[in-house]
Amino acid sequence: MRIVSWNVNGLRACAKKGFLSFLDRSSADIVGIQEVRAFPDQLPPEVRAPPGWHTDYVPAERPGYSGVAVYARTAPDRVESSLGIPELDLEGRYMLCRFGRLTVVNAYFPKGSGKDRDNSRVAYKLRFYEAVFDRVQRARRRGPTLVMGDFNTAHTEIDLARPKTNQKSSGFLPEERAEIDRWLAAGWRDLFREGHPGEAGHYTWWRQWGGAREKNVGWRIDYVLASPAAVKRIGCAFIWPEVEGSDHCPVGVDIEL
Repeated sequence: MRIVSWNVNGLRACAKKGFLSFLDRSSADIVGIQEVRAFPDQLPPEVRAPPGWHTDYVPAERPGYSGVAVYARTAPDRVESSLGIPELDLEGRYMLCRFGRLTVVNAYFPKGSGKDRDNSRVAYKLRFYEAVFDRVQRARRRGPTLVMGDFNTAHTEIDLARPKTNQKSSGFLPEERAEIDRWLAAGWRDLFREGHPGEAGHYTWWRQWGGAREKNVGWRIDYVLASPAAVKRIGCAFIWPEVEGSDHCPVGVDIEL
């Protein structure tokens, strides 16, 4: 089974750049997307529910903002779309899907920078991290669990091209990076990094100006984290930087169930 995560930076725009073709050639069984930025009824029918795919959406209350969705070859047994905290749920950033014993969480973690780039949303971001962490810690008790999505945090210096100039930037602040530390200390595994220890240059997001993607001046902020029960079932973890259509690229894992 192949499970893929992709921040599409607006599904309507990504659809015009080949999203449906990507679904077909990905060989994926489950695709979680973030930053849908549309209500389901605003999507063309062939994008909202492509033949051969079951789709579930969790939109934000605010039009044209945030939102997550899951495309799956088989419908999940259960979908949860709420953390039970209204101020965190209103932005449409979280969904939990159960496929038999496998739990897949698709999350779009907030940026902390704020509209004025003053790091005013860091506290909100950390509350979201804490709420998702508490939820998935419970979820993993029932079986293999994966948490995928745009975490909006580069964990270590090798996870971004220019760590020295981003020490005070949201996405690389000590308190944000400490959240990833907490997940790993609790047993969650970043299998892509474990498979590429010490290797720089593996990024999942690039700025849309200045030739950042062509120069590979990027950040690795998209992950699939695996619970201990899921780790032994995963064959490989991957990043697909060659896939275009967004300022992010897809990431994923192959897992045997």
